[in-house]
Amino acid sequence: MKLDEQYIAGTYARFPVTLVSGKGSLAYDESGKEYIDMGTGIGVNIFGYGDEEWKNAVKEQLDKVQHTSNLYYTEPGAKLAKMLCEKSGMSKVFYCNSGAEANETAIKAARKYQTEYLGPEYYNIITLNNSFHGRTLTTLSATGQEHYHELFQPLTPGFLYADAEDLDGVEKLINENKVAAIMFECVQGEGGVNDLSKEFVEGLQKLADRYEVLLVVDEVQTGNGRTGKLYSYMHYDIRPDVVSTAKGIGGGLPLGVCMLSKKLENVFAPGDNGSTFGGNPVCCAGALNVLSRIDDKLLEGVKERSDYIVSELQNAPGVKSVTGLGLMLGVETEKPAKEVVAKCMENGVLCLTAKDKVRLLPALNIPMDILKTAVEVLKNACAD
Repeated sequence: MKLDEQYIAGTYARFPVTLVSGKGSLAYDESGKEYIDMGTGIGVNIFGYGDEEWKNAVKEQLDKVQHTSNLYYTEPGAKLAKMLCEKSGMSKVFYCNSGAEANETAIKAARKYQTEYLGPEYYNIITLNNSFHGRTLTTLSATGQEHYHELFQPLTPGFLYADAEDLDGVEKLINENKVAAIMFECVQGEGGVNDLSKEFVEGLQKLADRYEVLLVVDEVQTGNGRTGKLYSYMHYDIRPDVVSTAKGIGGGLPLGVCMLSKKLENVFAPGDNGSTFGGNPVCCAGALNVLSRIDDKLLEGVKERSDYIVSELQNAPGVKSVTGLGLMLGVETEKPAKEVVAKCMENGVLCLTAKDKVRLLPALNIPMDILKTAVEVLKNACAD
C-alpha cells in the first residue's frame, strides 16, 4: 500500500485490502482472510479466479507465441472473430484492448459510415443521461454525466444527451440536429445499474429505422452472458448496427471488441483504425475459451442465481429496490451504499457501488452455497 501511494497516480480510491490469491469466487488477502468476491474485477473474471480451463488455454498459447502485431495473421484472433460473428449475428470485428477503445471504434465507425452515406455534417451521436462509455476524452464526451466533464474541457464535440425512457426527447434531437447514431447501454452500469424498458429500447430501433440513424449498443459491462443472454440487446427485438464489448470476454486479460453489422462490415479500410495490442493471441485464446463456454446451460444458471438474489433482497429490511438484469444488479439501500459495502467487506464479502446503490457482479458460475452466504451477509449489512 505504501509503494502504491508513493509511485502510482492517485486516480483510485482503493479499499484497504491487498488481494494476493483466489480460487473460484473466493479471494484472499495477505493475512489469509477469505472473501466472497461479488464484483469479479468489475465484471471481468466471469468464471472467477484461477479457472483451470481458461488458464490452460492461455498457457498453451503462451508456449506458442505471445504477440505478433497486426501485420501478421494469428489463429486465435481469426477463430474468435468467427465465433463472435456466428453467436452475435454480426459480420466483422475489430480488436482493441479495452471498453473505451471499443467504444471509440464504434463512434469512428458510425461517423465514417454516415459521412459517406448521408454527408460529413451527420456526425452527431445521441447518448443517454447517466450513461458511461469510457474515460478517453471522446468516450468521456459521450458519457452523459456532467460531473465527468467538468475538469476536461473542451470536450470532443458532436454528442447530444437525452433522458432514458424519453423517446420524444430522442426524436426531438434527431429532428433538430444532423445525427449519425444513437449509442446506449441496455443496462446503465456506472450510472446506477438502470435497466432500460423494452418499450424504450425497441422504440429507439423504430426511430433509427425512420430517420436512417445507426444503433450502437455498448455491451462493455452487459455483454458475454452477464445479463442472462450472450449480449443484453438479445433481450429486445432490435438489430444493432454496431456492438462494443470488453471486460468479461477476456476472462481476466485485456481485450476489447467492436462488432460491425453487415451494413457496416466494410466501413474501415486499411489505415482507418489500428491497435498494437488489439487481438493479442494470448488474450484471444483466453476469450475463445470464455466464449465457447457461454452456452444455454450457463445462461440458465445466470437466471437462476439472479432470481435468487432478487427474491432474497427485494423486500429485505433496509433495501428500497433491486434493479438490473441477470447478474448485473443494483441494490438501493436505506443507509449509504458505501457503509453497506464496508460492512460486507468487514464480514468477508466484496461488493461494489454504482451511484447510490450497491452493485453486484458475481462470477456467472458462482456456486449456490457461496452465493447464499454472500447474500446473507449483504442482507445483514443492509438491516443493521
